[in-house]
Amino acid sequence: MSTKPSGARSTPPTSLTERRKAATQLEIAHAAAELFAAQGPHATTAEEIARHAGVALRTFYRYFRSKQDAVSPLLADGADRWRALLAAAEPGTGLSRALESAVEQSLAAPDEEAERALLRTRGLLRAATDDPALRAVWYRVNQESEERLVPVVARLAGGRLQAVQVRLVAAAATDAIRIALETWAGTDAGVTGEGSPAALALDCLRQLVGGMSALTEE
Repeated sequence: MSTKPSGARSTPPTSLTERRKAATQLEIAHAAAELFAAQGPHATTAEEIARHAGVALRTFYRYFRSKQDAVSPLLADGADRWRALLAAAEPGTGLSRALESAVEQSLAAPDEEAERALLRTRGLLRAATDDPALRAVWYRVNQESEERLVPVVARLAGGRLQAVQVRLVAAAATDAIRIALETWAGTDAGVTGEGSPAALALDCLRQLVGGMSALTEE
C-alpha cells in the first residue's frame, strides 16, 4: 500500500500529466462518495471503489492511502472554490463583506451540478457519523483550507490586522462553513432557502466573526 499523501490541491494542475492525474483522482473520489453514501464506508472496500471507478487497485493506492482518503479531492474542491472567490475580492471591499459574499456564492445552488455537489457532501458527512477515519479526512481538509486561507485574509486586511488576528479570522470563517455543512447534513433541509448550507453558513459566520467586527470592518 502506498504511503503517499493525497492532499488537496491549492492551485489547478497545469501540465497535461497533472491534469490527467487530477482527473483520475476525481473519478476515484466520485466512486468512493457514491458507494459511501449508498452502503456506508464499513461495507465498502478499496477494491470495490477502484472497480467502480474503472481503475486498477494499484492505481487507487498510488493516489490514496485508504478508502476514506479517496474522497478528499471532492471535499477539498469546495474549500478551494470558496477560497478562490474570497481571493478574487478587492482589498477595499471590507473583510466582513468579502467573507459573506464568498461564503454565499460558494454554497449557492444555481444549477443542477452545484446542487449535486452539495447533496454529495451531505451524503459523505452522514456517512462520516459512524466512521472516525472519514471524519478525520473531513477535519484534515478543513485544517488545510484554514491554513491556505491565512494569506488570503492577510491580503484583504491590508496590514490592519496582527498575525494572530488574521489566523482568528481564517479559523472563524473555516469553522462557519464546516459547522453549517455538518448541521445541514443532519437535517432534510433543501439546498436553498431557510436551513440551507448558505443560510446556515452566513448565520454561523456572523456569529463567529461578530465578536471581531472591529477587526474585520474597514
